[in-house]
Amino acid sequence: MAQRLLTSANRVSARFAFIFTLSLSCAYLCYNILFYRGAVMTNQTYDGKRCPPSKNAGGKKLLGKLDNCASLNVRSAFQLGSSNPRDQSKAQGSPGAHGTDANFKNMSVAQKYGNKKLPNALIVGVKKGGTRAVLEFIRIHPDVRALGTEPHFFDRNYDRGLDWYRGLMPRTLDSQITLEKTPSYFVTREAPHRISRMSHDTKLIVVVRNPVTRAISDYTQTLSKKPDIPTFEELAFKNRSLGLVDTSWNAIRIGMYILHLENWLQYFRLSQMHFVSGERLITDPAGEIGRVQDFLGLKRIITDKHFYFNRTKGFPCLKKPESSSQPRCLGKSKGRTHVQIEQEVIEQLQEFYRPFNIKFYETVGQDFKWD
Repeated sequence: MAQRLLTSANRVSARFAFIFTLSLSCAYLCYNILFYRGAVMTNQTYDGKRCPPSKNAGGKKLLGKLDNCASLNVRSAFQLGSSNPRDQSKAQGSPGAHGTDANFKNMSVAQKYGNKKLPNALIVGVKKGGTRAVLEFIRIHPDVRALGTEPHFFDRNYDRGLDWYRGLMPRTLDSQITLEKTPSYFVTREAPHRISRMSHDTKLIVVVRNPVTRAISDYTQTLSKKPDIPTFEELAFKNRSLGLVDTSWNAIRIGMYILHLENWLQYFRLSQMHFVSGERLITDPAGEIGRVQDFLGLKRIITDKHFYFNRTKGFPCLKKPESSSQPRCLGKSKGRTHVQIEQEVIEQLQEFYRPFNIKFYETVGQDFKWD
């Protein structure tokens, strides 16, 4: 009887040992599988979380939260005016005819191995001068990485600090230039001092345009959003019969370029500033962008072959990439028909701006022929 009990106990012990050993083996196997999967996923997400293409072209959503989406949502240089995620994914997958494989590869490599750096160059103005066109045209250069939205750091968000600002920037390689544009910087009194505190060597691009045409374009844009505002003539003059212009109206004041420039020259050398003609940007985009490339110390890669003139919109567009059946132009808000203004009003404003223009020409050493 005792022998039977001993044999039964041995069997129970053997079964327990077998089950325990099997459990340990399964646990070890599961641990290895999970560890290996985690390592693979870590490699795949080395560059941080992926973000869907933004449907909001403005900067408010971007500035409301700081995350990696600002740099990871890389838009192809040829998606001008397009917010279609399908188009953006196409562009990221296919560099296109005039983008070159080098452009696409540099963007991909920068995404993976680059660092977020404070910008080397800024497009600081002016509103309705052609700053968006300059940004979109120059960013097809493989050695330029640009922030698509306007961060408004040096005018509205300076209290957030340089680390916040740096976090918005796209990743770049050491050989690439980081660029952002916010046209309101040019007329913000504090902006030059703040930018110089970031770096005394920052290169500044200013896109200027006939101040009368610029003011009408500015008004046209505002009218499209607020149709009940007073007429252009009412806003532009304190007393039209006496020819008294209202310089407190921002649309008029922006065009007094020399007044704003004098503020910038307190902190930067004129050689650190490059002035782009908004008029020549339309008639000779390759020439103007060629000079921008020279100013930034870049090889002239963007040339005549990249552009064609869109007669419907009235300004140049980039030729279509191979991956698309459509050429790439700026958005629908660009090229809108201006409000019709009486010729007498235009002449009065030209007369008002003439002394400011002449002094501006003399200071920058360039005649923009606005008179």
